[in-house]
Amino acid sequence: MSSTPRKRLAVATAAVALGGGLVLPATATAAPAAPAGRSAAGVRVQGTAPACVTRDVIKQKKQVTVRNNCGKTMHVKLVINNGPDGACWTYQHGEGSVWTWKVGSYGKIVTC
Repeated sequence: MSSTPRKRLAVATAAVALGGGLVLPATATAAPAAPAGRSAAGVRVQGTAPACVTRDVIKQKKQVTVRNNCGKTMHVKLVINNGPDGACWTYQHGEGSVWTWKVGSYGKIVTC
């Protein structure tokens, strides 16, 4: 899925406003979205994502590759220990991305 120029501008503006600790996918293949009926600020964490949401963590690079192999749409976010958590992202079956962060260490991937 590709994002519109307006969405990319909004993400870039937010990144500049929030500074270096922001967690954003480095190469996203899924469009950012909060689950239906929830605002981005009001996203609820529901627990650790199931094993069908694969993670490949490279702690030295502060990078995690996430892929949805669940057979259905999943809403997940990256939890960073001692740093800012990522936003809730929506992935269709087979989609994934690489997330990087600057502050803290990998915690887990949770549903939201």
